[in-house]
Amino acid sequence: MEFINEAILHAAGQWWIYPILTIFCFIDGFVPILPSETLIVALGALSVTSGQPNMWWVMAAAALGAIAGDNMAYLLGRHVGVERFRWMRRPKVQRALAWARYELDKRGAMLIFTARYIPVGRVAVNWIAGTTAYPRRRFVILDIFASVTWVAYSAGVGIIAGNWVHEHPLLGVGIAIAFAIVLGIVIDHLLTWLHRWRDTRGAAAAASRAASLAAEAKAAHAKAANAKTANAKTANAKTANAKTANAKTLHTPTAAPAPLAAPADVEA
Repeated sequence: MEFINEAILHAAGQWWIYPILTIFCFIDGFVPILPSETLIVALGALSVTSGQPNMWWVMAAAALGAIAGDNMAYLLGRHVGVERFRWMRRPKVQRALAWARYELDKRGAMLIFTARYIPVGRVAVNWIAGTTAYPRRRFVILDIFASVTWVAYSAGVGIIAGNWVHEHPLLGVGIAIAFAIVLGIVIDHLLTWLHRWRDTRGAAAAASRAASLAAEAKAAHAKAANAKTANAKTANAKTANAKTANAKTLHTPTAAPAPLAAPADVEA
């Protein structure tokens, strides 16, 4: 055990740990092999117990790899699609892709940010974002913000775990990784619940709006029907008055013409 501790501490102080971390985070951005946050939290725990590696360099290397990996997933999604490789056709991956497509259509910005904290979810979302031609500039801005906060969160988990077992680096690494996995599962379920709650709330609002529009349409229809009835009554009344006036005109007696003067009266 002591030999393993010394080997881990020696590796943590080497320069090559940073490019390895960058490559690991880069690959994890488009191929879900092993969650890259496990390495970040492990290095965070080691930085507390041994002072190595430098956490600022760790965070910079991880953020660079995460951003590059997410954008690689976006480009692959745009140019390759989501059914080219065998691992994409697995039921779990297909469910994740279907979920990502559904959610991306409804709340793209929120999903791109929160999916970074879900190991398989971030790969699915980034691939689908490329497949559906999500605006590239907006995707890059959201991804940078999400990756930086994700790295800070992962490093914080490792530092907290490392402080619990300061004298045992290997145990600190194990606790940090286990804690990160459990916390990732909790965040996954929490975000799933949040999205479902938003869907339920949106459906209720849509139903209320539809009912309101239906009521308004019904009222407008009733108003139009009443106006039509009133116009019909007015037209009928005018027709009746016109008929009455015509009848009176027909029954009015015509004055007799004046009699012609007799011839005798004319000669006189």
